[in-house]
Amino acid sequence: MSKINRGFFYDRVRMSLFNGRIQPPQMQGMEAIIDHWEATSPGNDDRWLAYMLATAFHETARTMQPVRETLAATDAKAIAILDRAFARGQLPWVSNPYWRPDAQGKSWLGRGLVQLTHKTNYAKMSPLVGADLVADPAKAMQMDVAIRIMFIGMEKGSFTGARLDQFFNPGREDWVNARKIINRLDRALQIADYGRAFYGAISYTT
Repeated sequence: MSKINRGFFYDRVRMSLFNGRIQPPQMQGMEAIIDHWEATSPGNDDRWLAYMLATAFHETARTMQPVRETLAATDAKAIAILDRAFARGQLPWVSNPYWRPDAQGKSWLGRGLVQLTHKTNYAKMSPLVGADLVADPAKAMQMDVAIRIMFIGMEKGSFTGARLDQFFNPGREDWVNARKIINRLDRALQIADYGRAFYGAISYTT
């Protein structure tokens, strides 16, 4: 089985994406993602891994750790931040404030490596990742669960219907439109650049 040359990989991304220094949590996050890739997806297109790393890099504000939407330390703080932004008209794409607690007191705000939102998506992903995210949405903050959500969701098209193999296959390499897997074309050019940088850092050895 082919494995990523991690020394080469980290030497490259340290300079191209992390301003010369990778912090321990960033390293731990990337190690966990690469470990999962090598364990579950060694025969898949390595551009998939590069784009998943780029997505996590963007969605977690470069921490490479599962985070809450707004990067708040608690649900309550995240809800307060989102409520303020919504009241100011800073979230024009939101018609229904999905982060507000439901009748059971649960918030379906964004969590994880790809910012899973809305109860329907938590419910959809639960059987796919083997965790009851409806009973406990905070499980999406656990690294092993967050990784499975990202891999399965992006490979199967669980988030928007768009899948990795539609944009990266033997006849196509589309770093920009791959953003449709997660969130239309929001920051698509920026994330495409991250993806190319991660891809340039991936090499294999037997």
